[in-house]
Amino acid sequence: MSQIIHLSAPDVGPLEEAYLIAALRSGWVAPVGPDLEAFEREIAARVGTRGAVGVSSGTAGLHLALLGVGVRPGDVVVVSTLTFVATANAVRYTGARPVFVDCDPQTGNLDVPLTADLLRRLRARGERVGAVVPVDLFGACADYSALEPVCAGAGVPIVEDAAEALGAAHAGRGAGSFGQVGVLSFNGNKIITTSGGGMIVSDDTALLARARHLSTQAREPTRHYEHRETGYNYRLSNLLAALGRAQLRRLDGMIGRRRQLRDRYAKLFAPVPGVTLIGADDAAANCWLTSLVVDPERSGWQARELADHLAERGVETRPVWKPMHLQPAYADAESCLTGAADRLFANGLTLPSGSALTEPQIGVVLGAIDEFLADRTGPAAR
Repeated sequence: MSQIIHLSAPDVGPLEEAYLIAALRSGWVAPVGPDLEAFEREIAARVGTRGAVGVSSGTAGLHLALLGVGVRPGDVVVVSTLTFVATANAVRYTGARPVFVDCDPQTGNLDVPLTADLLRRLRARGERVGAVVPVDLFGACADYSALEPVCAGAGVPIVEDAAEALGAAHAGRGAGSFGQVGVLSFNGNKIITTSGGGMIVSDDTALLARARHLSTQAREPTRHYEHRETGYNYRLSNLLAALGRAQLRRLDGMIGRRRQLRDRYAKLFAPVPGVTLIGADDAAANCWLTSLVVDPERSGWQARELADHLAERGVETRPVWKPMHLQPAYADAESCLTGAADRLFANGLTLPSGSALTEPQIGVVLGAIDEFLADRTGPAAR
């Protein structure tokens, strides 16, 4: 086993084992079955939507969600630039063109006033905007109280990329419940995991039915194999859904442990000049990943120096997402920028945040950070 302390390793145990064994013994090993149906109901109840469709990945969910709101070849889709590449790739799968918009410098989430201005300019030049795709960065919801009226006024649907945010909330509503449709991810490093998998959540039952149909190769309900359009092999398996059901039962406890760790990071860095935590003031975040931002002029050190120090001690870190407008695959894409995402990428660092971290592992991480800070700023209070 690797001795590296990872950012967000899967947190599984006896409950997950029991659910998987029960699913195996039930005989429902195929990509359908009672655990999948139950998992969809349970996720919808947790998020606060009328229904859900389990799919093979969050990326598959984004693809189907975009198709569900009517995105078509030639459309423009406005996408937050500070995200994982899957958000942008899903737009290209539809034949549409992503246009990237910058982020709020404090939260990393989509800049709503900038988005409003971009929508006006796109409409003025005759572009058809198929959707706006905000990303709930690192488990904190975007400002949907401001974004929803902007998009409603422009007549543009919201496809919420809540891949990182299950269990988070905004204004009393669960992540995934905003806009016309939301998408969750259950990848191995997410807040809960089904090893690989995702979920489409929505109040739009017609959209969900359409997504379910397309996710099963668009097979028609006949005795033989009948297909009238191109579908996809995107369905989540019953076995993985069983794993997800066990994980969902433990979600609140896992969020609690991540929040406690974030609080310890916040206390450690509080006396350090020039260091802030992204979205630290959002009490409704799920704290999936804790990321800090370093102002080197005030701190006297760079984020990458801390990353190198931790790597030497077997502690994994990662820069904040490299913005999509800087990715070679999207070098020709249009962008509406302020420089906020560039600065977060240059000066941000994501720290180990997983709920499976043991107290000795947390002690190693905090001790290594304290050692680094002591060499530059004097011992930090913890």
